[in-house]
Amino acid sequence: MPTKLGAITYLEGFRYKAFMDVINQWTDGEILAKREIDGKTVYYVHYLDCRELSDNRRLDEWIPEDKIDFGSTELKGDTGSPFPPEKLRYRGKGVPRKKKIQVQEDAGSMDNPNSPSPCGNGSLSLMSGDDNVTRVRNIEEVELGRYRIRPWYFSPYPEEFTLLPRVYLCEFCLKYVRSVTTLRNHLKKCPFRYPPGAEIYRKDKLSVFEIDGKKQKIYSQNLCLLAKLFLDHKSLYYDTEPFLFYVFTECDNYGCHIVGYFSKVEPAEKKSSEDYNVACILVLPPYQRKGYGRLMIEFSYELSKIEGKVGTPEKPLSDLGLLSYRSYWKQTILEILVNLEKESEEPPQISVMDICNKTSIKKEDVLATLQLLNVIQYYKSQHILVIDKDMIESVEHWQSQSRVRIDPSCIQWKPTDWTKTR
Repeated sequence: MPTKLGAITYLEGFRYKAFMDVINQWTDGEILAKREIDGKTVYYVHYLDCRELSDNRRLDEWIPEDKIDFGSTELKGDTGSPFPPEKLRYRGKGVPRKKKIQVQEDAGSMDNPNSPSPCGNGSLSLMSGDDNVTRVRNIEEVELGRYRIRPWYFSPYPEEFTLLPRVYLCEFCLKYVRSVTTLRNHLKKCPFRYPPGAEIYRKDKLSVFEIDGKKQKIYSQNLCLLAKLFLDHKSLYYDTEPFLFYVFTECDNYGCHIVGYFSKVEPAEKKSSEDYNVACILVLPPYQRKGYGRLMIEFSYELSKIEGKVGTPEKPLSDLGLLSYRSYWKQTILEILVNLEKESEEPPQISVMDICNKTSIKKEDVLATLQLLNVIQYYKSQHILVIDKDMIESVEHWQSQSRVRIDPSCIQWKPTDWTKTR
């Protein structure tokens, strides 16, 4: 673990051969930045020609000079030296100075965890002119509860935190601090042992809390900063007022520990007719591959059922998000079809709208899933759905597994009439 980090210097347009440890070979890389770590110069490289890995920015990394062939032919630019002054631009801060804002804090309330105000003035989408800045992972490591996590992407934490080997977060209020000593002192005073919202679901060790972005601004902003470390394709909004956040936690005798969340826009704030029931969804890395992604998706559709609406996630989805949604749609729709076939002695009949009404999945997503499953066939002037033995066995295998599922009877929630409260 490095002990001393220098400021990041951002570079433009330099591509050389770089050695990539994960594939154990030299490959084309784009050098985006450099900095000093423990007195040694390292360069931030985005690997270009790794076939299936080429679009995976999670593989971007800081590497030493001896893993870059500066004598190789540049793929971009035409200069005589690796880093000429006219091609180098320096940012002492994680985001441009002109785009800093100060978040007003009210001393003595939950909306004041005394965290330094993040840089930005509304959304990362406003930083289009500083693409090089946002392409470089600027936080080395975060400590959240009992986990130390290596981030995947850029997040606009204040500049002084980008110079630390590790950022410490309170797992209950998500305040970020510079040292473990400061964190311990904060935990002695932090009044929370769970997210500061209404608990709307509890079963066994799983609890879900609804956070209003208008009432809990600082918590919501800190949640977005944390989430941006692991989400590449979502804009990060500091105006959290239009959003509701559904935070999933694992509970024990010490408190409720965040495992992930999804957000959605309040109905009164929607600017279009799209039936979005999820704006952003994230399972933190230590809790991935444990079924939480599916639980969050299932929970979002259970809320849509209570609202009497169909829903769909906002696009574009991240690569992991798309895989999770496709898996959920396929399992849910196949389960309905297989159960329908078992319950009926005659050939059962079901329409796409019937599936929508049973699941609250939007029609376009149902049709796309049926096509992906390749179950739609045209027979005697009508479309029919054909499921084979393998599909039936896959559903039976999935149902036989002791997976945790959302129990609708444990949801303590009803839609808010925002026209009366806003």
